[in-house]
Amino acid sequence: MASILIAGCGSIGCQLGQQLAQEHTVYGLRRTTEYVPANLHAIEADLNHKIEQLPDEIDYAFFMPTAGKYKDSAYYNAYVLNLKNLLNGLQDKNIKRLFFISSTSVFSQNDGEVVNEESPTDPHSFSTKRILEGEELALNSSTPTTIIRLGGIYGPGRTHLIDLVREGKAHCMEDVWSNRIHSDDCVGVLAHLLNLDVSGAKLENIYLGVDCEPSLSCEVYSWLAEQLSVPEIEHMEPTENSRLMRSNKKISNARLLESGYEFKFPNYRLGYTDLIENETFE
Repeated sequence: MASILIAGCGSIGCQLGQQLAQEHTVYGLRRTTEYVPANLHAIEADLNHKIEQLPDEIDYAFFMPTAGKYKDSAYYNAYVLNLKNLLNGLQDKNIKRLFFISSTSVFSQNDGEVVNEESPTDPHSFSTKRILEGEELALNSSTPTTIIRLGGIYGPGRTHLIDLVREGKAHCMEDVWSNRIHSDDCVGVLAHLLNLDVSGAKLENIYLGVDCEPSLSCEVYSWLAEQLSVPEIEHMEPTENSRLMRSNKKISNARLLESGYEFKFPNYRLGYTDLIENETFE
């Protein structure tokens, strides 16, 4: 049994904590603890400030930042300042590994290229600059660190694309590739990597958390429209400027698959079918 801290215990963190708590002691840290599940040990703390009330023994930590607003100061606080305070709070804990939950947005490839963990990143916006700054801080710390860059997350409570299609507000650009992952697989990937480390397996520094099938955006939108029995959504020809501004890449999860992870929802059709059949929509 390990002692695990989930710092930034939001919806994915709570789901992860509930799964891990079946075998481990799990602490959930967030500003307000009313939503921390009962089988987790809640820690009420603000990572914008010095952290003093961490447990004496922590074996593993998950850092799961969320910037509440799309502004530079919010991203700096979430990905850099909060991490600095967490690392300072953990410096005497001798933890075995920090898992930093990042984003595939740090890649700026926009011509349909295949992207893997070795592909170059690009601080092309203030948000990606801060995310990469946080990654570098974690990787250069004295704590062994694994970065997990997640693609677009969908799942229960994350039905924005379904809502747009149902309401006739969706449109897509032709020939643009997209990458996503179901929230259940987000949790599955994180638990899988933790279990590998607990078992003594050697982890890589970076993993890409996306499903097994990069998909053309218009293909996904059209498929959803058919499943929801709504009119076909509008397809648009992208301008040269919009191509440069929009992410357009095929992200490979080969390293994750090679580590032994098996996806619950390896493609968007399986994931969205389950979501449509089980989600209650307004």
